[in-house]
Amino acid sequence: MFFFYKFLTFFLYPFFIIFIYVRKLNQKEDEVRYKEKIFSKFFRINRNYKKKLIWLHAASIGEVQSIFPVIEKLKDTDKNLEFLITTITLSSGKLVESKYKLDNHVSHRYFPLDVKFLIKTFLDKWKPNLVLFVDSEIWPNLIFEIKKRKIPSVLINGRITNKSFSRWSLIPRFAKNIFNTFDLCLPSSQTSKNYLDQLNAKNIKFIGNIKLAGKINIDKFKSKNENFFNKNTIWGAVSTHKGEEIFCLKTHKLLKKEFNNIKTIIIPRHINRSNEIKLLCDDQNFISQILNKNEIIEDKTQVVIVNSFGVIHEFLKYFNSVFMGKSILQNLKNESGQNPIEAAKLGCKVYHGPFVVNFKEIYKLLNSYKITEEIKNEKELSEKLSKDFKNIISNNNQTNKKINDLGKEILDNSIKEIKKLL
Repeated sequence: MFFFYKFLTFFLYPFFIIFIYVRKLNQKEDEVRYKEKIFSKFFRINRNYKKKLIWLHAASIGEVQSIFPVIEKLKDTDKNLEFLITTITLSSGKLVESKYKLDNHVSHRYFPLDVKFLIKTFLDKWKPNLVLFVDSEIWPNLIFEIKKRKIPSVLINGRITNKSFSRWSLIPRFAKNIFNTFDLCLPSSQTSKNYLDQLNAKNIKFIGNIKLAGKINIDKFKSKNENFFNKNTIWGAVSTHKGEEIFCLKTHKLLKKEFNNIKTIIIPRHINRSNEIKLLCDDQNFISQILNKNEIIEDKTQVVIVNSFGVIHEFLKYFNSVFMGKSILQNLKNESGQNPIEAAKLGCKVYHGPFVVNFKEIYKLLNSYKITEEIKNEKELSEKLSKDFKNIISNNNQTNKKINDLGKEILDNSIKEIKKLL
């Protein structure tokens, strides 16, 4: 199976180049740095070989944000470390660049295609001392090349869903050979731990979901629209998917019967759908505005559609209640759920639909603190929101402290295990 994978990735390499170039033309890749994914001469090595290098690979924004506390903690405990972060998506790359652009100890590159000769060159030049794969980022050529070179590897916050486990089960021998290469597996949930055990992973230690360790400094998030938020009754719909925005607009319509100054802020999971959502607003006769970064919301706007990356905290800060998307769509029930942790940490009451399979244990934990609550339809959501508006929910500092203390414990114990491999 591995031989077939190696051959196939090598054979398809020219087509991968065309694919990446087409994505660049569609503005889904960095205008210049897309070449880092496909040509070794653009790897741009920035390495002090006297220090140990930890390479962390995370695909997209959520995974990238989860490793920031890991990096900061490791930096604090060992000054002889450098860090390389590789990502796949354009948005995650911009997030890393923004956070570490002035930090000489952290480099960011786009992950090269998992073609053997590219991977070998990448490893030859960067020479990592430890590799951390975040969430479910599994690349066979890279993993087996790391094993061949005896470089320690960790699956951190490993997430194996029922859907991904079913896929791995179709190639059981290959899957077990892959997961057995990791020197340490830190699953994100008990469910993932059980799946990893069945996939022949070794040294599995369930410490907790590392995403609970994220630190959010609410004071640093300032919005030009603070006055708009303060003078209106607002709620947010976060990480919505196609089919959920109409649900939110129906909720808005019900709320408008009771609150004349109600404003709905929609933050779609994929901002390239902003125009599509605006058309839905037009069909419902709502005054809507596609809000780009640093723009001012017009007073007459009823529905705001956020059209920029990395600004969610600027809105969560002003929400008392949010609806978390990818949770009411029947067609997505087997891969449902978005991460509610950031909203919870910022003191929001989080409502969600019945489908949250990917974050089932997190929702169960937060529900025990009465932070999250399931709703079944727009009528139920509007009633819950109406009650919240009237009662003016305030940030529950005691609950937030419990979550932050738990996150700190998970982070400390995870770092302790990782450092054993350095």
